[in-house]
Amino acid sequence: MEHTEPNACMSIKDFESNLKQVHTDKYIETAQNVRLYVKDYGQGKPVILIHGWPLSNEMWEYQIDHLVQNNYRVIAYDRRGFGKSSQPWDGYDYDTLTDDLKEIIEQLELENVTLVGFSMGGGEVVRYFSRHGGKGVTKAALISSIIPFLLKTHDNPDGHPKEKSENTAAAIKEDRIAFIDNFGKTFFGVNIINKPLSTPLLEYYRALCSAASPRATLKCAESFSFTDFRDEVDFIKVPTLIIHGDDDKIVPIDLTSRKAAKSIANNTYIEYEGAPHGLFYTDREKLNEDLLAFLNS
Repeated sequence: MEHTEPNACMSIKDFESNLKQVHTDKYIETAQNVRLYVKDYGQGKPVILIHGWPLSNEMWEYQIDHLVQNNYRVIAYDRRGFGKSSQPWDGYDYDTLTDDLKEIIEQLELENVTLVGFSMGGGEVVRYFSRHGGKGVTKAALISSIIPFLLKTHDNPDGHPKEKSENTAAAIKEDRIAFIDNFGKTFFGVNIINKPLSTPLLEYYRALCSAASPRATLKCAESFSFTDFRDEVDFIKVPTLIIHGDDDKIVPIDLTSRKAAKSIANNTYIEYEGAPHGLFYTDREKLNEDLLAFLNS
C-alpha cells in the first residue's frame, strides 16, 4: 500500500477518504462465505461496471483505463460464480446478485454512483432500483442489455421460445467449452467475411468464460432468460444511457433496448449500426466516447 500522510491543508475526514481510495484490487465479503473480487481504481465520481455472461470484470479492460484517465473512480467486480470471486452452489437469482451489488456500494461507502450494466448486468441495474430504491445511484447505463424481458410468452410473443434456453443448457452440460467457443464467435460477430478481433484475443475471452463455475453458468443463464423486468423499469428515475448494436445476434435489439427506450422516461438512446453484442471491444472507441459524454453531462 502506498504511504499517505495528512498535510496542513487536509482535514482528517479528507485524509481518511483518500486512504479509502487507494488504487487497488481487493475482496469484499457480501454474504457468509461469499467473497467477490473487486477492482477499485482512480478517484472522482464512482462508476460501477457490471460484466456480462459468462465473462468477468476483465471484459471492461478498455473502459476501465479510459474512465480512470478521465478522472472517474472505477469499480469493476466479478459476479459470484465468475472470475476470481467465490463460486457458491446457489445464489444466482437476481435478488441475491443485486444484494451482492448493494453490499459493494455500502461497504465502499459510495455516493453519486453511475451503474453500468452490460447484457445480463442490465438486470442487476434495474433490480437495484426496484429492490433497493436506487440508493446512492444518480445515473445508469444499459449496454447491449437483456432488459426488459427475453422469454416468449402470450404477452411477449416476439421473445425467445423456452426451447432455445433449454437447448443452450443442454449444450453447456454436454460440452461447456465448445459451447463457449461457438458462442464467442456469434458474440463478436465473427464469420467468414468479418473478423473484428484477433484469434488470440478471441481465445482469451474464451478462457475468461471458461473460468466461470459450470453451476453459475447454467443458473445465471436461467436468470437472464426467464426474469421479467417489464414492471421494474418504471423504478428507474435517474438519467439513463441505453446503447445497443443493431446487428446483435445474442440479445436482439428489437426485443430489448428498443423496448427499454420506450419504457424508461429519462433516457439517452443510441444504436450502433452493424455492431454485434460484444461492442465493448468491437466499438470500444465509440462506446468510451458516448459513456464519457453521458457521465460528464
